[in-house]
Amino acid sequence: MTKRALKRLVREGEFDAAQFSGQYGGRFGDDDKIRRLPVERAWSPLGPPQGEGPPRDQSYVKTLRPKSIGQGRLLEAVDAKSLVMALGPAGTGKTYLAIAKAVEALEGGSVGRIVLSRPAVEAGESLGFLPGDMEDKLAPYLRPLYDALSDRLSMKRVRALMAEGLIEIAPIGFMRGRTLNNAFVVIDEAQNCTYGQLKMLLTRLGWNSTMVITGDPAQSDLLPGISGLAQAADRLERLADVAVVRLEDVDIVRHPLVAEMLGVL
Repeated sequence: MTKRALKRLVREGEFDAAQFSGQYGGRFGDDDKIRRLPVERAWSPLGPPQGEGPPRDQSYVKTLRPKSIGQGRLLEAVDAKSLVMALGPAGTGKTYLAIAKAVEALEGGSVGRIVLSRPAVEAGESLGFLPGDMEDKLAPYLRPLYDALSDRLSMKRVRALMAEGLIEIAPIGFMRGRTLNNAFVVIDEAQNCTYGQLKMLLTRLGWNSTMVITGDPAQSDLLPGISGLAQAADRLERLADVAVVRLEDVDIVRHPLVAEMLGVL
């Protein structure tokens, strides 16, 4: 505590002369630089004792704020439109912002569940046979979605919501034939979807639902000309209830070197 703060406390009557160390003697003698803090005014991070006042809100809330103009446009589009397509290079926060808004909608009661999906496409490698059941085989592909969820919620909370069916993570191949009502749907890595797959996914949208499709058309792991993300975005951009947000290199929020590398690669 600074001298100025102590003088203010003495002036306002919260300290008295008896609380200075010189009054109490001891090895400090009359050194008025040593002061005794009032024990009865001690602050506790747990809040006031039971019955002496309302308990403190000890929950830790992560405030979601855009870090660039493009991210601000994306967040505004998610709040205003039922279908949002976020296109941009790696590191612009497309997936993270989409999942963060999904968690926000679920926690706020705007939707009843979260549905996350992404294609199980290998990034230029042939992994071959993977051991385990279906969930074990798909886990490496869906890991980025778990990472984003665990950053907004604790893993214990994520597991509990998944056990209740309020959060569902599934590959795109399992989405056909479904109608997603009262849900926040995030389709990640959509540049690895064909035009037919995207058409199937877009038609899953149900009542009181929001769908966000994220991807980078420049980083498709499919053969050239097979990805349908850019074509679908160009056609849907003319619809009034669809927002296509195109993020740029200036919206990259990862290491600054990422933007420099993407500029030369």
